[in-house]
Formats: sequence, structure tokens, C-alpha cells
Amino acid sequence: MKIIVIGAEGDIGKTVCQELGARHDIVKAGRTKGDMLVDMADRASVDAMYAKVGEVDAVVSTAGEVHFGPLDEFDETTFMLGLRNKVMGQVNLVLAGMDKIAEGGSFTLTSGVLDRDPIRMGAGAATANGALGGFVVGAAIEMPRGLRLNVVSPGMLEVSAPRYGAWFPGHDPVSSVRVGRAYAKSVEGAITGQVIIVE
Repeated sequence: MKIIVIGAEGDIGKTVCQELGARHDIVKAGRTKGDMLVDMADRASVDAMYAKVGEVDAVVSTAGEVHFGPLDEFDETTFMLGLRNKVMGQVNLVLAGMDKIAEGGSFTLTSGVLDRDPIRMGAGAATANGALGGFVVGAAIEMPRGLRLNVVSPGMLEVSAPRYGAWFPGHDPVSSVRVGRAYAKSVEGAITGQVIIVE
């Protein structure tokens, strides 16, 4: 299969590329690095990416920016960062890609643990994660041409713990191998409309 991985240079993206790259052709994309550059929060940029790459069999997004901070310091602008980037950015990949992806292909998005196991200063991420789960469940039943749509919701990766572990007290980090397998399940399997939890 030919698979685009958006956010390929991040911790999760590298895990996905390692897992799926052993069996498939990977096109790495990102906002600042990759085989092609894309700002998924900008629909025109997403359209340009699809026009350049041509037909693909699967799209995997492991990207999405959100604001972290105390709730009493949040405002519409800081909440909208996650909604515009992490949520609408990934929704854009699906809406723009439905007629660019091969029949029977798949989209795999990425949310995270914080909408079910919150941390302080994580309300923005929790909101975005919950919205992505709702989109996948609601949109999967309307996907054309046998296309599938799932979202992987991992806990904090072991490889990320040195940087972010202090923000996640009491959370058990998850192995990159298990996270990679979750994406393989979505891309290579048959499920759709699922929130694939890895914890």
C-alpha cells in the first residue's frame, strides 16, 4: 500500500512509520519536515498535498497542536487552537481525501488519553480528543466506496516520558510497539468507526 503519514517526524509518527514502513510505501508529510509539507489546518494546503501525492491507499495523521495551560487562563483563542488545528486539521484530511483515496482505503486519525483520563492544564487537549472521537463515530457510517475511518487514542508513549512525564502523574507510559500495532490494526484490518485505545 501507499500510505501518507502526516506528522511523521513526531514520536507517534516515527512509531507508525517504523511499523507500517516494513510492509508498505510511506510518504512522510509534516508542517516543517517530510517528503512534502502540509498545514492540515489550511484546507488549500491539504488539497495541494493530495494533488501532489496522487492516489493513496491510506492516510494516517499523528499531528495536531493544542494549548496546555490552567483552565482559568483559557479563552476562545486558546481553545480554538486545538479545535482548528488538531480537530479541523484532521477532519480536513478526511473531507479533502475522500475522493483521492483508493476504493476500500482508510483514514486513521490520532486523539489521546486526556478526554478519558485528564490531567491539570489539559482541558484543551481533552476537548479536541473528545471531538475527534465523535467525528469518527459519526462520519464512519457515511464514508463512500468502502472507505474506513478510525482514530487511535494512545496514552503517553514511553519515548515521550522524559519530556512530558511530569505532566502525567500516575500515568503508565505505553510502549511504542503497542502503539504502532494499533495503527496497523486500523490500516491493515477491517474495522471502522472505532476509537482504538492504547493504554
